[in-house]
Amino acid sequence: MVVAHVDRARRSPSSWFGAVVSGTPRLVGAVPPTAQVLVGIVSVQVGAALAKQLFAVTGSSGVVTLRLFFAAAVLLLIWRPSLRVAKQDLPVIIGYGVVLAAMNLLFYLSLARIPLGIAVTVEFLGPLSVALLGSRRWLDALWALLAAAGVAMLAQTLGGADVIGLLLALAAGACWAAYILLSARLGSQSDDGKGLALAMACAGLIAAPVGIVDAGTALLSPTVLLAGLGVALMSSVIPYSLELEALRSIPPRVFGVLMSLEPAVAAAAGLVVLHEALTPNQWVAICCVVAASAGAIRTARPDV
Repeated sequence: MVVAHVDRARRSPSSWFGAVVSGTPRLVGAVPPTAQVLVGIVSVQVGAALAKQLFAVTGSSGVVTLRLFFAAAVLLLIWRPSLRVAKQDLPVIIGYGVVLAAMNLLFYLSLARIPLGIAVTVEFLGPLSVALLGSRRWLDALWALLAAAGVAMLAQTLGGADVIGLLLALAAGACWAAYILLSARLGSQSDDGKGLALAMACAGLIAAPVGIVDAGTALLSPTVLLAGLGVALMSSVIPYSLELEALRSIPPRVFGVLMSLEPAVAAAAGLVVLHEALTPNQWVAICCVVAASAGAIRTARPDV
């Protein structure tokens, strides 16, 4: 147990929160890093499943607005970044926020049309493309073909309306690829979470008008606000914290292989939480994408 001795008369609420956060890494650090990654993956996908249950009340865009708003609020409270941003950093922060908002809006729109497992599997092509980008090895071409075969199998199992959902997930995957590339840029310019906090706030401001139009006054319901906070914690704050802590202890390649399990975990979360049963062909297709992602990362050259 971590006990924080705090002068109550001199501590603001944000200082209290900061004291709790500062003790959290020590608690998390006691958990094996592989377990941290796996818990983070489960948290993301269960959070997405819970978010989908809110669609009937707020619409998909309303849920995105709540998720980004609360995630930004938590990050701003933790890092308390200055609003004075260097000119060279501003385009990266704004671009990161735009991509983050677009990725979430597109993914949740796809989630409204197709099962969670299929949406995550198709979106996962984004980071897989980044991993294979620029490679000329025949083995990487094989992984790419395996992933493409999996998506093609999924497309054949979907109806006309569901194909729109698949295309939206593909667009979200493209945003995910841009998100990864911009993350590297943002990380090179900031060694803490202040840039991420500002970018998350930017994403929330971009998504807010769309979510307000979609959900209206439903966003002000205490029950909806509480559920939105839960989605933000499970889908953003908890997994990001666990992933950052795990990367201190395990090689990025091992981390990448573990993350390749996301589509399968998403399908399981969809089955358990949302009762979205997939056909045998859809499970095979998901396994193809998981195998392609894990194989591409596992066999990547050490300098890639």
